[in-house]
Amino acid sequence: MFELIKSRVAHGFPYIKEIRKATVAESFRGMPEFRKNVCKDCSLCEEVCPTGAISTKPLRIDLGKCIFCGDCERNCARNAIKFTSYHKLSTSSRELLIVSENDSLENFKKKAIRVNKEIKRVFGHSLKLRQVSAGGCNACEMELNACSNVNFDMGRFGIEFTASPRHADGIVVTGPISGNMSNALEDAYRAIPEPKLIIVAGSCAISGGIFKESPALNRTFFKKHKVDLYVPGCPIHPLTFINGVLHLIKGA
Repeated sequence: MFELIKSRVAHGFPYIKEIRKATVAESFRGMPEFRKNVCKDCSLCEEVCPTGAISTKPLRIDLGKCIFCGDCERNCARNAIKFTSYHKLSTSSRELLIVSENDSLENFKKKAIRVNKEIKRVFGHSLKLRQVSAGGCNACEMELNACSNVNFDMGRFGIEFTASPRHADGIVVTGPISGNMSNALEDAYRAIPEPKLIIVAGSCAISGGIFKESPALNRTFFKKHKVDLYVPGCPIHPLTFINGVLHLIKGA
């Protein structure tokens, strides 16, 4: 017993005490930043991007398509693109996921998530989510599982995943939505009582990712339902997801 106590004391507290102030490793690829007016007549970044997330004139990256592979940064002869470790990328606007050399990080922070008073009132103290993997590779799904482990401990904020959509307040979609999963996703969403939220997690779910041109996909779900929160990443980071959800239901 004494050895067990000694071990517990040595380990300390593994959980992140202040989730909103937490940082990630410097090697993490998060929000890109650009050197202005240095991108001229070169389109190499567009050519190497596997998802077509990059366009020039002005130089910009669609974080909803980006898989954060870093090929654009490595192949840019003018060092116009650099990925920072800023991880709070979630937004309630699909348009804001398109960041350009004319945008600023401060502007993104101000506009990223629109706090809805009704959402805050209904879900601010407790939020149960049903996660549906609609053809995903299991990477985003594993990161969502990590949100509830002892390190991130999402449950302390009243945010938890539930097995049944009938017990949920919202749905978290991962994966590009294969044709075989489109009906199951729709059924799960309909089973959730009103009012309810839709959270889309990962590049595949937001845009189709590297599978966007596949005839095996059926993404009509997004034509019928409004998304409340987009969480970019490939895979997403637990801190990106938790901070995004906290901002949405509780405010900054």
